[in-house]
Amino acid sequence: MEWRDRGIIIGTRRHGETSLILEVMTERRGRHLGLVRGGRSRRQQPILQPGNEVDLTWRARLEEHLGLFQVEPLALAAARLMDRPTGILGIQLLASHLRLLPERDPHAELFRAMEVIIEHLCEAEIAGPLMVRFELRLLEELGFGLDLSACAGTGLRNDLIYVSPKTGRAVSRLAGEPWKDKLLALPPFLGGQPSVVPDAAAMADAFALTAHFLNRHVYEPRGMKQPDTRAGFVAAVRRAIADDGGNPIDEDERHDESGRHDAG
Repeated sequence: MEWRDRGIIIGTRRHGETSLILEVMTERRGRHLGLVRGGRSRRQQPILQPGNEVDLTWRARLEEHLGLFQVEPLALAAARLMDRPTGILGIQLLASHLRLLPERDPHAELFRAMEVIIEHLCEAEIAGPLMVRFELRLLEELGFGLDLSACAGTGLRNDLIYVSPKTGRAVSRLAGEPWKDKLLALPPFLGGQPSVVPDAAAMADAFALTAHFLNRHVYEPRGMKQPDTRAGFVAAVRRAIADDGGNPIDEDERHDESGRHDAG
């Protein structure tokens, strides 16, 4: 068995004296593991770092085997990512998210989204919205997509400012008014105004929104907690926005991320 594909490195672990088991997200074959012989050498170590994009050749006698990777560099982003907290925490968070997917299950759109995010992880005002959109796409790929295109009650596509915490559907201002204290906030950049640049408050709402549905549909059913890297990434975005003169994101004050399971 043999194939070749592009991949982004998301993790490594030692194997024996000189080798590594490499974990990558590939364009056509999803999250995949393989052995890199001599992966701990001085020549290989700078290449085999999380965030780097590589050309991969995988070989094994049988498809179900771990197999061997031959790796060639394409785009080495790791050094740049290590320069900023959003870069370090962002690539770790992406890896945690991708590990929620079955191994070797193709998710080409997530791969392409990951490429874009990595390009901007050191720019907090861009990385924050991109990560939220990645989480929304991840929920969709896992079978729990949100419908933010039209009001659940009226079918209208205008003035969408809420989301039902039970159904994941958007709700308009008028339809949601009687239950607004039980609904999640829908930031404008996710609710039909993609060109709007989110401020700190909108980013807090966005991270709280995806956190609620990740908890409800993914982490809690699997007996898991959100990775610490998510809170770290959100905090790093908050600090960066504050340093740039914006209002800091305080997600805990704005929403209870454990979810409002009583809400309609």
